[in-house]
Amino acid sequence: MTSGPARRVCLALGSNMGDREAHLLDALDGLHAGGVTIEAVSSLYETPPWGVVEQPAFLNIAVVGVTSLGARDLLALAKRIEAAAGRDFSAPRWTARPVDVDIALIEGETVTDPDLTVPHLLLAERSFVLVPLAEVAGQWIHPHLGVPIASLRDARPDGERTEVRRVRGPEWTAG
Repeated sequence: MTSGPARRVCLALGSNMGDREAHLLDALDGLHAGGVTIEAVSSLYETPPWGVVEQPAFLNIAVVGVTSLGARDLLALAKRIEAAAGRDFSAPRWTARPVDVDIALIEGETVTDPDLTVPHLLLAERSFVLVPLAEVAGQWIHPHLGVPIASLRDARPDGERTEVRRVRGPEWTAG
């Protein structure tokens, strides 16, 4: 495991199988246990599926945390959390899954590797990520585009943004 200076990270989490809310709470616990100190968790949003549309709706959240994990170790942690929830990594891309943990942003770092891109490659195109992310990290600047996350959210088509429906406020993690 590679550790470095503590820095802030933004993660996007989603679930559309089983007890979606419980899967997200378990993922938050897994992040904490794996070395991510959670600073903020967004409201809970229900969103239509993206990519493969013939599947259940997702619950999505965004998380801001602090960690000394390097990008690769943070990715490994995300994969361990997904595996613990029962994610089938052999399933076709963008199909139903108990939990998905994506690295959206890492403070002061960009990565462009075949299996990891930070900021997340499709971040600016996904309202289901941008709406919750703007709630907890709206002033963060996208390192390649040079604009705040809130501006990226606001630039998405109105119809797409309104499909991201707030289900519960940020207190949802309290039970």
